Amino acid sequence: METPTMKPDTVLILDYGSQYTHLITRRIRSLNVFSLVISGTSSLKSITSYNPRVVILSGGPHSVHARDAPSFPDGFIEWAESNGVPVLGICYGLQLIVQKLGGVVVEGESKEYGKMEIEVKGKSEIFGSESGGEKQMVWMSHGDEAVKLPEGFEIVAQSAQGAVAALENRKKKIYGLQYHPEVTHSPKGMETLRHFLFDVCGVSADWKMEDLMEEEIKVINQTVASDEHVICALSGGVDSTVAATLVHKAIGDRLHCVFVDNGLLRYKEQERVMDTFEKDLHLPVTCVDASERFLSELKGVVDPEAKRKIIGKEFINIFDQFAQELEKKHGKKPAFLVQGTLYPDVIESCPPPGTDRTHSHTIKSHHNVGGLPKDMKLKLIEPLKLLFKDEVRELGRILNVPVGFLKRHPFPGPGLAVRVLGDVTQGNALEVLRQVDEIFIQSIRDAGLYDTIWQAFAVFLPVRSVGVQGDKRTHSHVVALRAVTSQDGMTADWFNFEHKFLDDVSRKICNSVQGVNRVVLDITSKPPSTIEWE
Repeated sequence: METPTMKPDTVLILDYGSQYTHLITRRIRSLNVFSLVISGTSSLKSITSYNPRVVILSGGPHSVHARDAPSFPDGFIEWAESNGVPVLGICYGLQLIVQKLGGVVVEGESKEYGKMEIEVKGKSEIFGSESGGEKQMVWMSHGDEAVKLPEGFEIVAQSAQGAVAALENRKKKIYGLQYHPEVTHSPKGMETLRHFLFDVCGVSADWKMEDLMEEEIKVINQTVASDEHVICALSGGVDSTVAATLVHKAIGDRLHCVFVDNGLLRYKEQERVMDTFEKDLHLPVTCVDASERFLSELKGVVDPEAKRKIIGKEFINIFDQFAQELEKKHGKKPAFLVQGTLYPDVIESCPPPGTDRTHSHTIKSHHNVGGLPKDMKLKLIEPLKLLFKDEVRELGRILNVPVGFLKRHPFPGPGLAVRVLGDVTQGNALEVLRQVDEIFIQSIRDAGLYDTIWQAFAVFLPVRSVGVQGDKRTHSHVVALRAVTSQDGMTADWFNFEHKFLDDVSRKICNSVQGVNRVVLDITSKPPSTIEWE
């Protein structure tokens, strides 16, 4: 990832693998302060190139005593102190500070996981001078603990068990919280983060989406020469549409959008999406029907990662062919491809290009990130790659993308290929899934629940079950229904439908879709599962 042009008030997070790292970013951005995550083992040169106003060291699953325990680079603390950059360590980040600066961290006699009570000790900067003696509930998740602080540090909060819960060195502007202030289980966590950023560090809340839009337009115009043309891969989803609208605002008719029907779309998706592009968005879009091509390549493939890779490769092949056709028409071959890659796509497909992330695991290969072939001829333009979904919707509103379109539920790049478990070409799996999904989504709309739910869809399972339909024994397909609530897709809770709604939907599906005799409901949160099944 190229280092973006940073404003002075950027909060840089060094990631050591915590499942909550992205939440720190989200919480800080919600305060209108720009925040970015990079690897915790980044070089000092990389860290300083962002010109951060504040650096936060995230939590992580490691022990500082492990042989390969990740750490910030040599000279980091000295650089921060000499440049007046405050440093906040959270959980593992606190322990790293203590150990690296001469303190002692040991394996705790009693671990602290989950909700714990802490008490603020006397006056402190990080909690505010009037908070001495205050007790609050926080979310702990650590086995090691600091038992001896480095010189110049003092304990400013302790847990009910007597463990260090917070520390600070006011002179060096180094602070530590043993708990996670970014999670909702720490009710006063946001208050602490707000106080730390604005009152302790003097950060300004001056990051606005309009600023980002103007900056991205400037970057696009600097990247794309005045005589060059650009291709945009439109999926019909919110992300690619907002990306296309932004690039179109920057370079006008030199943007050429292509919508590929890969045979893995939802019910009547091609007709509905193309109609929206033409009537509401006024984007120049060419529709390419490549359904037979994709399905032929996917025949017999059951591994979900293999399906993603095949689909990513075929998309790029089609874009290359589209570029050749444009070259014949305009006399110059497009060199760039626009994609609506988001920050969660980058995080979940880690290690993403250029970030050197090594402390969290790849969850899936996203076709916009990990699923692209190495020999791709087109260079990528990803104007949304630092944004979360809700931020993309906000940008879309500024760009006058219709609100109804912005509220569409996310749809995966590989389409129904990751919602048909197994071989997508086997039998009539895709047609069955389209019908089931249409009934489910329409029922959600009719019940007035669509805007309340982050994402809802049906899944075709590779099993059959025995049933009784029309007084006859059947051996038919099983489908699953999935609906979740979320803010950014990084974590999610399953949506709790009323019993009557589920009963009605199940009956509609079994009575209307031939070949289905059983409907099940997915009631798993993320984590431990992902939102999609593959």
